[in-house]
Amino acid sequence: MREFIVEADGGSRGNPGPAGYGCVVLDAATGETLVETYEYLGVVTNNVAEYRGLLAGLRAAHDLDPSASVHVRMDSKLVVEQMSGRWKIKHPDMKPLALEAGRVFPPGRVTYEWIPREQNKRADRLANEAMDSGASASSVRKLSSAKAEADVRAATAVAGSGWAPADMGAPATFVLLRHGETPLTPQKRFSGSGGTDPSLSDIGREQAERAAEALAGRGTIQHILASPLTRTRQTAAAVAERLGIEVTVEDGLIETDFGAWEGLTFGEVRECYPDDLTTWLSDPSAVPTGGGESFAATATRIAATRDKLVAAYAGRTVLLVTHVTPIKTFVRLALGAPPESLFRMELSAASLSAVAYYADGNASVRLFNDTSHLRP
Repeated sequence: MREFIVEADGGSRGNPGPAGYGCVVLDAATGETLVETYEYLGVVTNNVAEYRGLLAGLRAAHDLDPSASVHVRMDSKLVVEQMSGRWKIKHPDMKPLALEAGRVFPPGRVTYEWIPREQNKRADRLANEAMDSGASASSVRKLSSAKAEADVRAATAVAGSGWAPADMGAPATFVLLRHGETPLTPQKRFSGSGGTDPSLSDIGREQAERAAEALAGRGTIQHILASPLTRTRQTAAAVAERLGIEVTVEDGLIETDFGAWEGLTFGEVRECYPDDLTTWLSDPSAVPTGGGESFAATATRIAATRDKLVAAYAGRTVLLVTHVTPIKTFVRLALGAPPESLFRMELSAASLSAVAYYADGNASVRLFNDTSHLRP
């Protein structure tokens, strides 16, 4: 039987006051860190935050292997003694949390150990990062206005040679998942928002399940948003079922409308509409034949969506299930790269990318086109 170690902590600045938790899941045999996560909780007591950290750690371990045994290490004497059954739980806010924590694994598969605070530094650090993210959230939300100016500011900051201040609080991190394959994907046909809205193929559904398994293993996703198209909602649903998180549809994540090119291959477009294609490849403001959306218009839409979501999810990790052009555009804007860079990025079906956004408008590309979860 596999064994995990869960280290958890929570804190409140004011008790009750702005609070957060942090937790770490380790492989007991190797010491390898498998999951690190934290969350800002709003205004709650210190003990409630500690219980929330315990619950998050147990759930993360369960997602990794529901048949495992778990050894919990915490510097909260109260939580350790209460969960071990030696102390009674009297506080009404803690009783339901304790009951919920006790139901994650069957009785007898979880043991508890009190440790000094200096031995729980990782979970303590994550809890403080969560509280810091809550303290900075109000200032981050102010950045949601003046979207065009914010975009220029971010691009300038990335292109500059200086470093951002060391402590900007926890960023809003967007994990960008491209949907799985549809019947059109392997044929490399234009498939935007103006076409037939295809569903996932059998391969695409398998890819979505593998992505879901990989994301569950990482254990850091706190929210899931998806483009309104069928293929993205199906991919998001596979992840949501595994993580137990509801999906929110976000219209701003929809794919570009490719007009009369929908359903055609690149070669077919070049044969039928050579002049329009040449213009489109050289001018980001050009629209596909018959109307649709230009890359410039897509970038404006994605920048507005980005600013709205950064303000709404400051300090959190959010999965955005979307399409090729939106994901490339998120990355392009984060790098301050020119529009033609879109043609120089390869983005596979069901691939993962990630961008973190800080309170000063700066951005950091953390991952691009990761398909390791799709390998046999």
